[in-house]
Amino acid sequence: MYGWIWRHLPGPLVVRLFTAIALIITIVAVLLFVVFPWLEPQLPFNDVSV
Repeated sequence: MYGWIWRHLPGPLVVRLFTAIALIITIVAVLLFVVFPWLEPQLPFNDVSV
């Protein structure tokens, strides 16, 4: 899968590298600020019944 993404990025090596880094940062930011806060109340880790 990573090879497929790398082959479809445009430009020379430097542009591909910056584009790949930007994609990684974007994915991490979306996970941290959108997905994980939405998912956290639905997880049963705070339901302690001992």
